[in-house]
This record gives sequence, C-alpha cells and structure tokens, in this order.
Amino acid sequence: MQLNCRIVFVLSFIFFPFLFSILGFPSMSSLTEKDRPIVQLLLSAGTCPRCVLRFCCVGSQTLYRHPDKDLMKDLQDFLKKTGGEEGTAGLDVVDPPCKRIRLEGTAESPEDPNQNGALAQIPAVTGGNAAVESSAGRVCNVCLGILQEFCEPDFVKKVCQKVNSADYQFTSFVFSVSLPPQLSVRERAAWLGVKQEMRNLGLSLAKDDVVQLKEAYKWIIHPQLAEELGVPADGKSLFEVSVVFAHPETDEECRFLATACPDCFKPAKNKQSVFTRMAVMKALEKIKEEDFLKHFPCPPSSPKNLCDALDIQCNNGAVFVAGRYNKYSRNLPQTPWIIDGERKLESSVEELISEHLMAEFKADSFNFSSSGREDVDVRTLGNGRPFAIELVNPRRIRFTAEEMKRLQQAINNSSDKIQVRDLQLVTREAIGRMKEGEEEKTKTYSALIWTDRAIQREDIALLDDIKELKLDQKTPLRVLHRRPLAVRCRVIHTMSSEYIDEHHFRLHLKTQAGTYIKEFVHGDFGRTKPNIGSLLNRTADILELDVESVDVDWPPTLDN
Repeated sequence: MQLNCRIVFVLSFIFFPFLFSILGFPSMSSLTEKDRPIVQLLLSAGTCPRCVLRFCCVGSQTLYRHPDKDLMKDLQDFLKKTGGEEGTAGLDVVDPPCKRIRLEGTAESPEDPNQNGALAQIPAVTGGNAAVESSAGRVCNVCLGILQEFCEPDFVKKVCQKVNSADYQFTSFVFSVSLPPQLSVRERAAWLGVKQEMRNLGLSLAKDDVVQLKEAYKWIIHPQLAEELGVPADGKSLFEVSVVFAHPETDEECRFLATACPDCFKPAKNKQSVFTRMAVMKALEKIKEEDFLKHFPCPPSSPKNLCDALDIQCNNGAVFVAGRYNKYSRNLPQTPWIIDGERKLESSVEELISEHLMAEFKADSFNFSSSGREDVDVRTLGNGRPFAIELVNPRRIRFTAEEMKRLQQAINNSSDKIQVRDLQLVTREAIGRMKEGEEEKTKTYSALIWTDRAIQREDIALLDDIKELKLDQKTPLRVLHRRPLAVRCRVIHTMSSEYIDEHHFRLHLKTQAGTYIKEFVHGDFGRTKPNIGSLLNRTADILELDVESVDVDWPPTLDN
C-alpha cells in the first residue's frame, strides 16, 4: 500500500505539471539568471512588477493577471535567490512562449552609444531588497500607473457601470485604450537602459521583443471586463469600449522631440496638439540614441501622480436600414432645403423617415443616401426610390421582421406626403448594390408639357418613333452652383406621347439614369441638344414631372 502511494506521489510530480501546461495553467518554470540585473535595474528605478515582466519578455498572459502585490513578492523572492538557485514558484512564464531573446557576441559594435558615454547616466544595479523597496508603493516610471491601479477590480467596475448605464445592446465587445504620447518616450528610455544591461551580459534585446503596454493591459483587463459584462471579448466585435488616459504632470516630456525632429510635428486641423502618438512614434524612430539620451533620463524618473482616466466611451458599429420611398407632394425636398442658414421648407423626405429610425434605434446621428434624387416639385410614384440610412452609434441594434414592419407602418402613418416599403436591415456591403452601375440603370418618367404654338396629334406622333436618342447636356444653370461645369452624354431610350389639347400633351420617357428631364423638355437656353422644343420646332416647357420607376433591383422586395 505504501509502495503504491509512493508511485502515485512520484507520478503526480511528473504528470500534473505536464497536464497544467497542456490546459494552459502556468507551469513551474521561472525567470532565469540573465533576467536578474534587468529586474534589479527596473525595480530600483521605480518600475512596477508588470512592466518588469514586459521588459524581461515574459509572454504569459496568465501571469500578468496575478495581483500586483503578489508579483512584487515573487520578484523579491527571485532577487533573494543566489545564482545557483534560479527560479521561483510564482513567476511562471511558459504559457505562451516568451518573446525571443537573441544571443550575440560580446564584442560591441562601433555605433554602440556606451562607448561615448551616452549611457553614463544609467544607475548601477542595486541589491535585491533595495530595488524592491525603491519600487514598492510608487507610481510606475514607465506605465505611469496604468498596469497598477487601472488593472484593479474597482476600475473595471467603474468601466462596466459606464457601459451598463449607456444602455447599449451588444453580444460581445472590443476594448481599446488611448495612451498619452509621453508613454512612448518613457518606454524608449526604459528600453535603452535594459538594452545596455543585456549588452553587459552579451545578449541583445530588440524593441519588438518587449511585450507592448497595450497588449499586457488587455491581457489583464479583458477577462475582468468579460466576466463583469457577461459577454466575451472579440477583436471583430462592433461594440467598442474605450478608455482615454492622460498624464498632465508629464505632458511636456515630448517637447524635446520637436526640436530634434521638427518635420515630425506639423499642425493638423482636427488635432489640439501636434504631439500626437503617431507623431511622437515617428520622431522616436528618427532620433539618434545619443541625442535622445542627452535630453531624457534613462531609466525615466518616477512621477508623483497616476494617470487620469479622462473618459470612458462606448460606441456601437453603424446599423444600416434600407427601403423604397414614394413621394406624393410637389412641395417637399428630398433633403433639408437650407440656403444661407435659412430653412426654406419645414420638412424633407430624409427627415420624415429618419426621425422614426433615430428614435427607435437610439442613434447619435444618421447619413441618408438614395438611388438618385428628385426635385422638390417632382413626385416619385410606382415602386418608389431605393434609399439607405446609416444609423451612427445606435444603442439598439436587434429588430425582428415584425418590429421592422411596425416601424414602417409608423412612418407611413405619420405623413401623407411620403410612404415607405420594403423597410429592412442590410449590411454596409449591400448598400453598394444601390450605387453599382448607376449611370447604366434606367428610369421612367411622366411629364406634362406645354407648347407656345398649337399642336395636333400628328405633330407629336414623331416622338413615339424616336429610339435611343443621344443628348449632350451641359450642366443645367439651376444646379451650376453645386455641380461642376461639364457636358454629359445621356440617352433617351424610348418616348410615348399622349395628346391632351392644343397646347398640352403628356410624354412618357424611359431614359438613362442621370438625365436632366426638365432641361430635355425646354432646352435650358440651348444647353441641352436636342430637346423637345427643337424636335417639335416650337417653344416647350414642363409643367409637371413624375418619376414612375427607378429600375434598381434593390433592396429585396418584402411581403408588406
């Protein structure tokens, strides 16, 4: 019995570590002796335990989630070990594999900044206890507290409270973080210090080997947010939770880069400061190490204050709604008619539809688009004109087919000027079908035409025989203020006339999309050739115009 117990006991030592590594639990491997001077250097400079792990190229996501105090104790235990006692049970770094560290020859290159004393300001490595005491309880000199206080459950709950109070519908989330640009400067200073220590050991450390701050932060924060929100983190999610950090105490630390690399910092219209993260990163890639070290301490000094979480924001990806609309009024523009800040008419097709969608989807704003447009005095009949509305940052995103029908009915009951049909949710990609080959599409119209001289039936019969009539249309005078001057070639495919009286007839036309019908009738002072006036050899004008069909097979027809 005792023998069997011993066998089980021995096998457990062999089997369970192997099982833990397979299942993703931390194994019992540890930091190695080569990491000791790095740990000592960074801790003595006031670096937090998680940033120490980053610069030791530890790639274990699980390890970063350990409490800050536990990690500090583990590092303290690690530093107390003698050279022959590598490892500590707490610092597990196998899951996933560590970042790559390359072994190099001990000979330093001629470009080594250390040869001209540029790194003379790096402090000597202190003893283990002194290093830990130096770092404990201080704001990290590299991450400015982001991997300290802002990884704690209290901050995660604060983020989740903001998310829940915003009342969004979502089934997953993506987390993003905006860091102050001076963090990149501090990261560079810390890396230069660690690189020198690695060089003393005959090793090399590339910037890409260091675990990025954002990456480590997400490793820590994702599981906590997922548990608190009750949905998984997903990099492809359309619902974004973002945190914006700032650190006013160190805002001036980027300014020396503007002197060293002025080309990298150019004013932009939408930016409050030229010191954007991208501009700072570009300057850091450009500046020489010796010039950087003349202006910035290495490792960086410890700040007095933590970062500020300036803003916690939520944003849902846009939702797209499509349908077809009929317009029955001759006094309704498609979009708001505003000239010099003065509204000319009280409403528009766009507003009559969007106000209901905005209210139901609880969106911040919208963008309206359609397959062409009609003038304010033109009706749109038949099956209507295809349209799509992009709803920006909607709180509500899930609607059943029955709910969309009720929403359509609410729009139709609200006004006798318009009606919508086939209202449905669509994808961004599907909207492209509405615009595909727009000029190749056809549209049919009905125009009531007046002539100055009397006409008989036979006078207009010639129009019925004309097929594929090619027009040259200069930009009409009435739209020249918003359209570039150009000559556009358009085609009238067919015409059919309907005699009314000596001065009036109705003309049914099937045309290429984009044809200016009014100008085809009256000629626009000779800017459209040929035109109805020239074909009939008399002055003609248009009294009424209706769009009878827009031949775009989108969106799909629904059983309304």
